[in-house]
Amino acid sequence: MSPEEVRLKLCDVLAETEIHVEKDGSHYLITAIGELFVGKRPVQRQQLIYAALSNEIADGHIHAVHMRIFTPEEWQRRSPTA
Repeated sequence: MSPEEVRLKLCDVLAETEIHVEKDGSHYLITAIGELFVGKRPVQRQQLIYAALSNEIADGHIHAVHMRIFTPEEWQRRSPTA
């Protein structure tokens, strides 16, 4: 799967979430930023991503996923300011 296909699939499931996907072979780096993650523990956030990609992981199109998941506030604190 292309990074754009993964991004679109995640966007369909995780409404109003900013998604960025990078790919190296069958390994994907997913960065997700959204209000959906407010109040959720890290494992709960990861479960949302894994659930959206469960078929692709099961059939081997996606071998490994590394996730960076943030609320908008966490992302803003992390990003350098101009």
